[in-house]
Amino acid sequence: MLINASPIWAKLTALASAQKNLHLRDLFASDSGRFSRFSLQEEGFLLDYSKQRVTPDVMGALQDLWHGAQGEDWIRRLQSGDAINHTEHRAVLHTALRHGGAEPVFHAGQDVMPDVRRVLDQMARFCADIHQGRWLGSTGERIRDVINIGIGGSDLGPKMASHALAAQHMPEITVHYVSNLDAAHLATMLADLDPARTLFIIASKTFTTQETMQNAASARAWLTAALGEAAVARHFVAVSTNLPAVAAFGIDPANAFEFWDWVGGRFSLWSAIGLPLALSIGMDNFRQLLAGGAAMDAHFFNTPIERNLPLTLALLELWNVNFLGAETRALLPYSQSLELLPNYLQQLEMESNGKQVDRAGKTVTYATAPILWGESGTNGQHAFYQLIHQGGRLIPCEFIALIEPDFMLPGHHTKLLAHCFAQSEALMRGKTLDEATAELAAAVPPAPTFFSGATAASLQLAPYKVFPGNQPSTTLLLPRLDAYTLGQLIALYEHKVFSLGVLWQINSFDQWGVEYGKQLANRLLPMLEGTSPAQGLDSSTAGLLAACTSKH
Repeated sequence: MLINASPIWAKLTALASAQKNLHLRDLFASDSGRFSRFSLQEEGFLLDYSKQRVTPDVMGALQDLWHGAQGEDWIRRLQSGDAINHTEHRAVLHTALRHGGAEPVFHAGQDVMPDVRRVLDQMARFCADIHQGRWLGSTGERIRDVINIGIGGSDLGPKMASHALAAQHMPEITVHYVSNLDAAHLATMLADLDPARTLFIIASKTFTTQETMQNAASARAWLTAALGEAAVARHFVAVSTNLPAVAAFGIDPANAFEFWDWVGGRFSLWSAIGLPLALSIGMDNFRQLLAGGAAMDAHFFNTPIERNLPLTLALLELWNVNFLGAETRALLPYSQSLELLPNYLQQLEMESNGKQVDRAGKTVTYATAPILWGESGTNGQHAFYQLIHQGGRLIPCEFIALIEPDFMLPGHHTKLLAHCFAQSEALMRGKTLDEATAELAAAVPPAPTFFSGATAASLQLAPYKVFPGNQPSTTLLLPRLDAYTLGQLIALYEHKVFSLGVLWQINSFDQWGVEYGKQLANRLLPMLEGTSPAQGLDSSTAGLLAACTSKH
């Protein structure tokens, strides 16, 4: 039975209808204990969801919906290595990559942990060799710049984490990331680097990804033009399972770092895909990232739903999307170090749950993943917050802030927190016409007006200062930002994605929508290169190709 045909779904629909005229400021006014009732303090995190449009009845029904979807059984299936990615016949075992215990983790009857530990040890040796100057370039120079060439999960995760943990970067090593097929991405980066001091990591499981391999070929040409063909072995390593292709490229297979088909790309940061991150922050810190992820795994697997952080976030998202009608969510980290988190979570959430077909292959009749977007605070306040406050759209917001700053400059952090908390209060409370009028009347000196012959307190200006409020938001407070808490944060969102996939009855772990465009690009490429006639095209695509090929 589809989940939206269940009695619990009908109950939630009725609750949403009954509460459609209920304002958040009224909920707070009627319940002095609302914060304690609708907040969680777990694993060092504080999740305040009291500014969401929920009541005890709503949360109880949402929790019943999870039980009705056999959520606990799905968690056990995830842990046991079942092929829950059924369209690709794969297990989903990224949690094994950060499993620090002695217990085995089985896949197809085999314990995967010896291989996981072997690759982690290989990464540790390589990082030590780079950091301590034992791995030298072909001319005997120490490596100073590392360029990771990958795309999607082979780029977004380690790039986001490297930026987030800038306060913990290793000295004398700078890690860069190249992903875009546009030559501007690679060319501008190479312009400032010394080939003799540069190491490339080619991150591609199959070693066939078009964007990655074109960038790799161009990087190879740049290096060999300066240092010769023999230099490739000292300036390139690979993260791949295709060892013949790695060797054909000129990389010693001993310098290839393995990962496995039970690791999805957007869940692969914890694997050897995290090698550039480990080079950036050191292997000890990388292991702390793994430990933080493992701690959140234990919390998700073992904590009752009422106190479960990922499940609470998932249930709130489902309520906003499927019962309040939200089509989007703004992720607003009040941390410059986390400015790339929205980009990272766009892939994690929208590639995972942007689906219209359920696990039985039938079209779903309800919305799934909302559009995710965002910007770090306070930059966003001077860009799109105007629309959130007065644009007339329901936009649930998710604020993330640090109790302790990762960079210390006097006067900055308290102001940053003040803005974060003020925005969530303003979104909840709003401002009525009477309040705006009273505020203008009390202004000394009078507020400026654009209306000839009118006083600043007049109703001519007051409507422009009205804010509807009632915009739902959560605030997630982290004690600090270090490798451990970042690991917790990433795993928190991974489990939220999984939980929503269970609730929406979709497969969160395939991405056929990504593959279709690649197929069409491969068909069009020879037409653009002039090695195949342009035929079988719609008039728009034919016209675009003609406009480009006529210039050659």
